[in-house]
Amino acid sequence: MAESRPPLVLASASGIRRKLLAGAGLHFAVDAADVDERAILALAAVSALDRPQQAAWLAAAKAQSVGRRHQGAVVIGADQMLELDGDVLHKAPDAPAARATLWRMRGRAHRLHSGWALYQDGQLVRSGVSSATLHVRSFSEAWLDAYVAANSEALTSAVGAYQLEGQGIQLFERIEGDYFTILGLPLLPLLAELRRLAIIET
Repeated sequence: MAESRPPLVLASASGIRRKLLAGAGLHFAVDAADVDERAILALAAVSALDRPQQAAWLAAAKAQSVGRRHQGAVVIGADQMLELDGDVLHKAPDAPAARATLWRMRGRAHRLHSGWALYQDGQLVRSGVSSATLHVRSFSEAWLDAYVAANSEALTSAVGAYQLEGQGIQLFERIEGDYFTILGLPLLPLLAELRRLAIIET
């Protein structure tokens, strides 16, 4: 008889993260975390955590929040943080704010920190973070206006107001880092840890 493995739960409403896990062949439930990210980040800043550590902390907080509702399950938490010149940029509330964010990033490099965490039965099992650097090209205002008009969903649903797997790729001249990290879930280290823990097939 095959060894019984604990169920997996993704503590995120992100469609991209669901697609990545499903594409990797994992079977899981989805239960989106509802946490006060600004309050968690304020606490992390007081604790003198750097930006990558803050992303991992947010991922762990989300996994813990959902983990309380799923006894026995292994909960996957994830979060992503965009850092530009030391500032953390959040999702834009509307198209004008997204345009302002994109114009600020024009011709400059920013860092994406993607944290992940595994939580089970009151314990943080493991967490990690991966980072990538993205160099935005010096696009014209006319191009930016056309991009904003054509990408309403990406503008407010993704930090940085772009989706790399779509037209957002045209924002960049160079990218340094793992593709999955940029999408918001460092899939390779996460899968390696799930295999190490015998939660998925080795």
